[in-house]
Amino acid sequence: MANSYFQFKQFTIHQSQAAMKVGTDGVLLGAWADIDSCSVILDVGTGTGLIALMMAQRNAKAMITAIDIDEGAVKQAVFNVEASDWSNRILVELCPLQAFKPKACGLFDHVVCNPPFFNNAFKSENQSRTRARHTDSLSYNDLVAYAHQLTHEKGRLSLIIPYDSSEELISSAKHVGWYLHKRLNIRPTPNKKYVRALVEFIKEDVAEACLDDMIIEDKGRHKYSDKYIALTKDFYLAM
Repeated sequence: MANSYFQFKQFTIHQSQAAMKVGTDGVLLGAWADIDSCSVILDVGTGTGLIALMMAQRNAKAMITAIDIDEGAVKQAVFNVEASDWSNRILVELCPLQAFKPKACGLFDHVVCNPPFFNNAFKSENQSRTRARHTDSLSYNDLVAYAHQLTHEKGRLSLIIPYDSSEELISSAKHVGWYLHKRLNIRPTPNKKYVRALVEFIKEDVAEACLDDMIIEDKGRHKYSDKYIALTKDFYLAM
């Protein structure tokens, strides 16, 4: 049974009402996405509010909108945001991406998303968890298309996805005008295959994307690589 809360260095994530608990994927995306020059950010499928809070910690000026389709997750995210130091810069809304309309902020500088990624797989009886984990509620095609509409010409889109689905998503993104700018492939240990890809898209074609890879645990169980520690040390208590 997952803990009811997860303590980070500068904020706490309570997660008893959220279908998806704190996981490595969200932390990786929240730490990796290039948001230094961003003023307005959209976090799609915020869940507990983890990524939105990481964005707020990393960028002291950004205004962040966080949306989700699950009522329990939104309540949890609101609670976590209100308990943080950045409640005045994060707005949480119950809304699917397909129906979302930006308000005063206008178009976004950056859209970030840890999307549902199971396609045609077994679905649990927990409807909230199923919506959070399956692409029925938000397909890759919809995700890249709506993100393109919601960002200005210099906007960016950052995602974490299963490595095996990365080429499919990159193709879908290019079809609507997103071009791969950088990519980080993730392996859990040196002897295992790639399991995740962090990808960033921009709206200008590039001659060659910046490609890199990272191993999470390279010296044994809970023995984290220098690269993983450098990426996440501002957040995890033990880093």
